[in-house]
Amino acid sequence: MKGLLLAGGNGTRLRPVTMSISKHLLPVYDKPLIYYPLSLLMLAGIREIMVISSPRDLPALRRLLGDGAQWGIRFAYGEQSSPDGLAQAFLIAEDFIGADGCALALGDNILFGHGLSDLVETAAERRAGATVFAYQVPDPERFGVVGFDDAGAPVSIEEKPARPASSWAVTGFYFYDNDVVGIARSVQPSARGELEITDVNRAYMARGALQVERLGRGFAWFDAGTHDSLLDAADYVRLVETHQRLKIASPEEIAFRRGYLDREALSRLIAERYAHTAYGDYLDRLAEDVPTLAEAARHQSFCD
Repeated sequence: MKGLLLAGGNGTRLRPVTMSISKHLLPVYDKPLIYYPLSLLMLAGIREIMVISSPRDLPALRRLLGDGAQWGIRFAYGEQSSPDGLAQAFLIAEDFIGADGCALALGDNILFGHGLSDLVETAAERRAGATVFAYQVPDPERFGVVGFDDAGAPVSIEEKPARPASSWAVTGFYFYDNDVVGIARSVQPSARGELEITDVNRAYMARGALQVERLGRGFAWFDAGTHDSLLDAADYVRLVETHQRLKIASPEEIAFRRGYLDREALSRLIAERYAHTAYGDYLDRLAEDVPTLAEAARHQSFCD
């Protein structure tokens, strides 16, 4: 399975902060925002990822992420010349996806919760259909909303409905089989001129091939596209990391615990990038506490 990390858009709701920098590079406590959705793809076991962004922001994202070798993964890069909808990502990445299924993570979404690794791994292992994750919100009219029948099966999906069928919003993390490219190609622009991801999900639902995983108590989701939501996310990450003494969304930790990096490679990465930093001290402790790959695999859930 391939991964798509969509880091496009103009970040207009975050201006003036984003006048000269991509919102996906803004800090969420101790890491760039884009590390959080990237980590979701890594937790799903995906090691080939295309980062899609605007011509303005791609160079900075390349400087941050490189080719992925430092984490034992591989990055490709795709250009979205104008933000014409989330489903456009599948058309941009068509050659990269090839004959594989793919997962799409939005670059400004943060998901966290115990057991999340198991959920996303299961979604990645499904060979047919689509899987999305839904989360209860107080303002569903701002999102794509799923309606359910009495048996809990999805029966409707609407984008920013005036009268939401439920309070369950679709988060910015999606899994699809290879049919998604053809489906995206058949989607017509919406009234706002965009290729809507909701239309893709609706097509899978019409086939009876849409799995909706509802994230209940114990999970947190942030759509970090406003100043308030970005600050809320940073406060949440700081609180969890301070109290648990575990990092949320550390690519180095996930790579180490999954066996993409051995102890020597992790130590070299710390020396090259994070010497004399709190982040480096954390990774140093990780290397000491989890000295073998077998132990790393058993502790994998700490990355949730």
